[in-house]
Amino acid sequence: MKSHQKNNIQKVILVISDLHLGAGKMIKGKRNLLEDFHYDNELIDFLNYYSSGDYQDVEVELIINGDFLDFLSVPYVEFFDDEFWSEKAALAKLRMIMEAHKGVLDAMKSFMAKIDKKIVYIIGNHDAEFVFDSLKTEFASHFGEYAKSFTLSNAISTYVPTKGVSIQHGHLYERAHFFDQENAIVETLNGDKYFIPPWGSYYVTNVINKYKQERSFINAVRPIKHFLIHGVLFDTFFTLRFMLSNIYYFIMVRFWHFYMVKKSIRQVIEDLVKELELFQDYESLTRQYFEKNPETRVLIVGHTHNPAIRIYNDGTTFINTGTWTRMVSLDLGQWNYGNVLTYAKILVKKTEYEMEDFDRNVEVDLKYWMGINNLPYSEYH
Repeated sequence: MKSHQKNNIQKVILVISDLHLGAGKMIKGKRNLLEDFHYDNELIDFLNYYSSGDYQDVEVELIINGDFLDFLSVPYVEFFDDEFWSEKAALAKLRMIMEAHKGVLDAMKSFMAKIDKKIVYIIGNHDAEFVFDSLKTEFASHFGEYAKSFTLSNAISTYVPTKGVSIQHGHLYERAHFFDQENAIVETLNGDKYFIPPWGSYYVTNVINKYKQERSFINAVRPIKHFLIHGVLFDTFFTLRFMLSNIYYFIMVRFWHFYMVKKSIRQVIEDLVKELELFQDYESLTRQYFEKNPETRVLIVGHTHNPAIRIYNDGTTFINTGTWTRMVSLDLGQWNYGNVLTYAKILVKKTEYEMEDFDRNVEVDLKYWMGINNLPYSEYH
């Protein structure tokens, strides 16, 4: 690689998140409206590009920062109610996703087959069922002998690929989606295992998925308040039904939970507000994180699907890698990021350096993948 040789680049780190690979666009002859990922070819090109050509002889580490697979959006499985969260159901959902996106998995295998190429997978809230060891084994088995270059572990919630760079999915900052990876499984007397999902996962499967069958964009519009305003004006009946369902679900699942533990009304209200807090306040999040972790210069997250890069006066950097699913922005103050396949790219000039030399040895940026497919058309979604 000419540019990398010139700058003495020793390692390239790539970070993607929130691709949400589902069970495919067709299931049992029916259109699957819960499938959000439609960029298999682009992702395959991405993996091939960063493992060949100029990158063939360079160490490349791909970090999948959560919600790569979407176990919450797999319809038509023969498991209902609490059985949906069983280990058996999780394995069935995993196999459906792997079959639907086999080309992507093959490209991941080819990527790791190259010299000095590896993949690290951080678990998010939509692929939380990877806490089952059987799912880790099943997924890694597709890579055969190259699975040695693949890492997927419950122990990784914050990953540091190089000194001064911290990577988290981001769901840990929302009480609705937080779960303890080490204590998220219960086992029955007959040995069956079940995942204990956060209430946000119940919300996705019981509310969002239901209404997504009617309006496929239901979880893709931001900001939410603008979506509700537009919806009341232009799609009144559907939006009112959706709002009432949200209110009813929240009261039944969260309000009664706090009320029954006999807290004061004030405590109940405070807890409910915290439950509804979304991971949106980048400023306070980054300041708190950098204060608690002074050795960190760059914080990279995903989860919110909103790509962003902020460089602060003290030299610290915050990046949200966004998503590879289609998003619709109703905020006139933002550019429309609907079909931008964003990812973070980190160039490391020296793998061993002191923190005072961080800026001279590490370059971090947010980029978007334009693809290299030469077809004169693309699939309409």
